[in-house]
Order: sequence, then C-alpha cells, then structure tokens
Amino acid sequence: MSVDWRLGKQRGLRRMATPAGHFNMVAIDQRHQISALISKKLGIAADQVSFADMVAVKRVLAAGLGDHASAMLLDPDFSFPGALPALPARTGLLVTLEDHRFEDTPGGRRSRSIRNWSVEKIKRAGGDGVKLLTWFRPDAAADIVEHQQNFVESIGDKCRRYDIALVLELLIYPFAQRASRGLDPFESPEKRPELVLDSVREFVHPRYGVDLLKLESPLPGATLPARDGSPGHLRAQRFFDAMGGICGNAGMPWVMLSAGVTSSQFLRVMAYAYAAGANGFLAGRAIWWDALQQFPDLEQFAVQLREQGCATLRELDVLTGHAGHRWQPDYGALDGLKAEGDLCAGYE
Repeated sequence: MSVDWRLGKQRGLRRMATPAGHFNMVAIDQRHQISALISKKLGIAADQVSFADMVAVKRVLAAGLGDHASAMLLDPDFSFPGALPALPARTGLLVTLEDHRFEDTPGGRRSRSIRNWSVEKIKRAGGDGVKLLTWFRPDAAADIVEHQQNFVESIGDKCRRYDIALVLELLIYPFAQRASRGLDPFESPEKRPELVLDSVREFVHPRYGVDLLKLESPLPGATLPARDGSPGHLRAQRFFDAMGGICGNAGMPWVMLSAGVTSSQFLRVMAYAYAAGANGFLAGRAIWWDALQQFPDLEQFAVQLREQGCATLRELDVLTGHAGHRWQPDYGALDGLKAEGDLCAGYE
C-alpha cells in the first residue's frame, strides 16, 4: 500500500516555523525591486547595476534580520553568495525557484524557473523549502492559464519526488496592454477580491502538491480600514474570511506577503489575516524597504535596519503570538508502522 510519508516536507516546514508553530519569515529574494533602487540611487541604467552591490545589500539584510526570523527566503543568484554565510544555523532556509523575468503577452504572463536552477539543486544546497511565485489570473487567456497550472503542477511533482516543502506565492497582475512599468513590484491596480479568491481556490487542489500558500491581501493593503466594527471593516474581513475558509477546508496553512505596503499598513493586513486563520507572514519590503533607502551608505543602512526593521519584526512577532494560528507537523504516517524495516521499505 502506498503511503504519503512527506517526512521531508513536514520537517522542512517545521524548520521554517517558530517553536510555537508560526511562520515569521523574511523575504530577501527580491531582485528587480532592489536593482531598480540601486540604479536610481547611483544614477545608472538598470543593466549597469553590479553583482557586488546586489550581493552587498543581501549581506546586510541577512546579518541584520536573520536572528529575528524563523526563516529567510533567499534567491540563488545574489542572496546565496551574500546572505547564506550570515544566516544563523537555527533559521530556516527557503529558496526561490522562479525567474523574476517572465514572458508578458496580451493574454497574460508565463512564469519560468531560474536558468540552471531546480528543485533538486535547492534540496542539495540544504534548502528547507522551495518558493515558487506564480503570476496568475483566472481570467487570462486559456493557454496562459493552462501554462501556469502545468508549471506549478510540474514543480509540485518534483517537490514530491525530493520530499521538500513547496511554498506557492500567488500574485494578480495587470495585463500587458494596461501595465505601467512601475507597477510590477507593488499591488496590481486590477486586483479584485474574486480574482484573488479564485486563484487560491484553484491551487489548494492536491494535484499541485502545495504545502504552504503565500498570499496577497484580497483588497489593496494600503486601503484596508481600521478594524473598528464599521461596515467597511466587516466587508473587508469577509473577503479575508473567505480566503481563510478556502485554505482551512483544504487543510492548507497560509501566510501573507506584504506587496510593497508600509510597515504600519502591513500590521493591519496581518490583523485581518489572523482573524481569518493565517499562520504567519513571509514579508520583505514592509520590514526593510525604508532602511534600504540609505543605500549606498551600507553602514547607515545596517543601523536603520537594526533599529527600524527589527522593531517592525518585533511588532509582527507580538501580533503573531497573540492572534496567529499555530501550525503543527503531521507525522501520522508513522503511526502505521508495525515492525522494524517498515519505514525503510515503504519510504520511496
């Protein structure tokens, strides 16, 4: 009889969580956003941004925040050489698979993996999990929707093969003919709650092999009203509750991304998400974007990161400890073992 052991997946997720079972994770895998800021600060073209400057930024981020995160999300191109040596041993390692460049067509976006990078290499490099960002719109052209579905499913199959956790990030985006060049790093102006919810509903299906969802706010995070019992608050909460309900019914843990909102706005996003059952966060710019404005002064960048970025993380930790839903690993498959050798024979 076939048994879905998922021992590596469960252990990887446990490594990425706090002892209490929350995912308090920091993303430093951003490439386009950081290179765009460096080019602006230095007054150079984007393609002139140096490898050394990108690596230096990642090094400061890991050194400043690694001790305060249950896990960090790293990209292989810049974070590995810059941040991996500074990553504390107890901090989980989540690794990016998708290329930040994508094929943009009038019918929608096609995602792809980083060239010469794979699930197998992430596992061999010591990753606790694979992060895959997928641009997805249910209303995209049929061939685009199919491509994105197949893309995720193929990665999910590989993550099953290598028994490593798959963290799927879903993002709505503007269609090419309506897109403005400056919008990609932030929330899409075309985002509607039903698009977000339908995307979540699609990818909780077991065929995709997702273990943890990284989700955006169903409403623009910067516009969420205070949670004060007002009609606006209750309306917004219903969308979060619907998202949480989809994940809960599927037994899928989920965390929130920050999508370029400010730290105070992200704290409000998280309050809504925790009321709906979220298990934590995987955030980047809401934590360190303000400090990064000090570039190219890396020393001042590090100082502000320790002061402001760590303060934001502490606020998130307190909120998470008070309101976040705990995740616990499932080792139920081990209960079926009857004799010595059963696991070794059955673990395929």
